[in-house]
Amino acid sequence: MTMPARPPLDHRLRRMTGRDTDESHRTATPLELLFDLTFVVAFSQAGAQMAHLLELGHWTPAIGAFAFSVFAICLAWINYSWLASAFDNDDVFFRVATMVQMLGVIVLALGLPPLFHSLDAGTHVDNGIVVAGYVIMRLSSIALWLRIARDDPAHRRTALAYAGLTAVAQVGWVIQIFTDAPLGLALVITTALQAFELLIPIIAERRVGPTPWHAHHIAERYGLLVIITLGEVVLGTILAISAVVEEQSWTLEAGLVAFGGTALAFGLWWVYFMMPSGKVLHRYRERGFVWGYGHLVIFGSLAAAGAGLHVAAYVIEGKAHIGETAALLTVVVPVAIFTVALFTLYSLLLRSFDPFHVGLFIGSMVTLGLAVVAVAAGATMGTGIVIAACSPFVVVVGYETVGHRHQAAALDRALG
Repeated sequence: MTMPARPPLDHRLRRMTGRDTDESHRTATPLELLFDLTFVVAFSQAGAQMAHLLELGHWTPAIGAFAFSVFAICLAWINYSWLASAFDNDDVFFRVATMVQMLGVIVLALGLPPLFHSLDAGTHVDNGIVVAGYVIMRLSSIALWLRIARDDPAHRRTALAYAGLTAVAQVGWVIQIFTDAPLGLALVITTALQAFELLIPIIAERRVGPTPWHAHHIAERYGLLVIITLGEVVLGTILAISAVVEEQSWTLEAGLVAFGGTALAFGLWWVYFMMPSGKVLHRYRERGFVWGYGHLVIFGSLAAAGAGLHVAAYVIEGKAHIGETAALLTVVVPVAIFTVALFTLYSLLLRSFDPFHVGLFIGSMVTLGLAVVAVAAGATMGTGIVIAACSPFVVVVGYETVGHRHQAAALDRALG
């Protein structure tokens, strides 16, 4: 019996070719985990800037700048992660290219304050540093795609399509920096470039040829970034607790904020990982586009919920220019968006509709509404956060008692 080849222990240059889509025990690498750490900084920076504008009541620039930031952060991560899932060979070139990606994330994060401030001023879009960081990340990806085109004849045309289309998009972003267009025109150009970026994988994979990404590996990678964005909820909880303790010392309110914020993060984590992504994507690879891009809303809503808890901290400290009800809405609305996105992705992934889910969805939304009503009626911010934290647990209880059987039946139908 022939033993499988032992993987090399060094990281010398070697051919960058497609990996086995059925490879067993494929998990995230230490390099991928290190890469993800830089996104902690990016999400924190975006969340902090958004929270500042929200507590001032500047809703439109806060939401607009945050949406642009999350798109840039997450799309670069998505493109790199799918490339790595299909072609990661862990040699020195790939490792250095990953470090360049990390530098790009840091540059992007440094450019977020000017972006938010410019949109708040309403005169122009000061996104030069953000775009520079994004382009650095994408140039690293282009270098990897060109290397794949050289080393892997089976995927050469697809790799060249990715490299060429990505290069065109980056030229567009660089030109956009120097146009100094007025706000309205800048937003139109930005939207067009974002749409083109989203089309690149669809064109390359469907019109030229698919890449050998690993379904279970990519599902794990997305799950890890979900956990990182949930870290923003934990950070927001810490800031809110600190505000309570500073204003009131350790009181019941501090305990409510601590319990509510932690329970919210835990409940959102529990609900997300009910989705059987890896199993279904392994069988139906064509569903990866909707599932993958749909996570832009998942990531953004989770990071926004953390920013909302930061706003709650401003209110508790008495520094906010908005009231408690409006502040709680900055938490409740992102959680509601997350819930809508998750239920939608689940249905699209399994291509099934379960009436039982309607009841769970309504129950979770009603709970969020009750949190807002309670605070509007005079309840404390901590009480509102605790009630909002019950929303994901409506789904958890429904799943653990009855829903898991519904999911098993849906998987049987989907996987045959």
